[in-house]
Amino acid sequence: MTVVQANPPRLDRISDYPAWFAARTPDAEAMVLDDRRWTYAAMRDAIDQLARALVASGIGKGDRVATLQTPHPDYLIAFLATASIGAIWIGLNPRYTLDELVYVIGDAAPRVLLTRTRIGERAYDAELAAFRAATGIERIVAFDGEPSVAEVTRWRDFIAAGGATSDAMLAAARGACGGRDPCLIVYTSGSTGRPKGALLHHDGLVGFCLEQNRLWPVAPLRAVNYFPINHVGCVVDVSLPVLLAGGTILFMEQFDPRRCLALMEAARATLWGSVPSCFQMQLALPDFDRFDLSSLQLILWEGAAMPREMIERLLRVHPRLATNYGMTETTSGIMALEPSDDPELLAETVGRAFPGVEVRLVGSDGQDVAIGATGEVWARSAYTMLGYWNRPDATAEALTPDGWFRTGDLAVMRPDGRYRIAGRLKEMFKSGGYNVYPREIEAVIEAHPAVADVAVVSAEDPVWQEVGIAFVTAAQPIAAAELEAWCRARLANYKIPKRFVFEPVLPLLPIGKVDKAQLKRRAALLAT
Repeated sequence: MTVVQANPPRLDRISDYPAWFAARTPDAEAMVLDDRRWTYAAMRDAIDQLARALVASGIGKGDRVATLQTPHPDYLIAFLATASIGAIWIGLNPRYTLDELVYVIGDAAPRVLLTRTRIGERAYDAELAAFRAATGIERIVAFDGEPSVAEVTRWRDFIAAGGATSDAMLAAARGACGGRDPCLIVYTSGSTGRPKGALLHHDGLVGFCLEQNRLWPVAPLRAVNYFPINHVGCVVDVSLPVLLAGGTILFMEQFDPRRCLALMEAARATLWGSVPSCFQMQLALPDFDRFDLSSLQLILWEGAAMPREMIERLLRVHPRLATNYGMTETTSGIMALEPSDDPELLAETVGRAFPGVEVRLVGSDGQDVAIGATGEVWARSAYTMLGYWNRPDATAEALTPDGWFRTGDLAVMRPDGRYRIAGRLKEMFKSGGYNVYPREIEAVIEAHPAVADVAVVSAEDPVWQEVGIAFVTAAQPIAAAELEAWCRARLANYKIPKRFVFEPVLPLLPIGKVDKAQLKRRAALLAT
């Protein structure tokens, strides 16, 4: 296996990096899935081949191309081939319902869909026909090896037609794009309404990945990626930073706690990056300690706060941990913590402003708040999205005229310059006239040794306007009265949840975050 530790230059297109590494280390492993391996040379060739086919089919700058696929090397090749010719790529989650798929395809209006036709027990025959009928998509192409479906182009036929695209035509398409041209639409989770497509650009993706690799150096960089391809976590947080480090992406089409650890052990993963819920499932395995994770150089989590107990367990695995805070609309980067072995920093902060990002904490009066006070996080950088696809009103609401993105999240700056996330502005509720931040309550409940996981949401109350409802997953038997007493000793009276609801597991969004929208609906029913 050829290994390279490189610091590549800032190239004009995110799609240029496979060729850059292929020219220097053609035999280095770029991607692995099960027993299949793609070198950087093979990856470059596959990208060029698909790019020629897309050009031959009439795809040009600004056109959209969608992909329905698992976390698989084919997804990344599809994205990079699309971006390389100036087109804009959209990832589709195979777990989407038909209505969700039709909505995203109808909103983004891709001309071409590259797709699986069967995944597990789910056949997409009828759904593919529905896409065409509902959205007018021009062409649907099945990935190589997929079962044949009527009116769906076979992969080999689509690729063969790319032979009509000359070297000059391909070079012209690529030469006409890059920089701040859009290349990726990532649809937000839609917890507060219909998903919106954040329009990201080459320059933002390149800049973010290079800075993340400088902040969290790992060499060689080998990381497992099992996140759904429609999410920023899959594309921006894992795939592209590994690619820009000349590293190896270890693809896993479906997350399984034990299989993931076995893959990390066998493939000698050097980065263990995930979300807290997945870490929790892995650490809960009775045989967790039997896995050899000695190859790790860094453990990091994103998407939510990590309970201190889990942090202390992870520090026994490796003494170099990190975390961050970001959003889809900011190409992930807003704040990040440098590698650390300090449990207090890791549990209580998300670090300082990410390199190249300006951060403000803004109060309800529109003015910056003082150190130690809670304010809404505003961020401004070259990484920020161009806007929401076809949503000028939503774009104007989210982005100020001078480029600040209003995150809707609340944070506090500590005296040491690091930030602590206090929760969502929309999650904040008023109880008896007091502002209550669910994240503060969750942190207190998480600290109880019998608690494995917790999420706090609000529900209407006839006396106090709103009260907190805590949904708890217990690690060992515990009564609601005990948790209430625990909170009463640590929180002001108005912050104590009115009700503790015990659940075997908390509902999760596809990326692994707790589905608070679902819990909010359940809390409303409990309050009636």
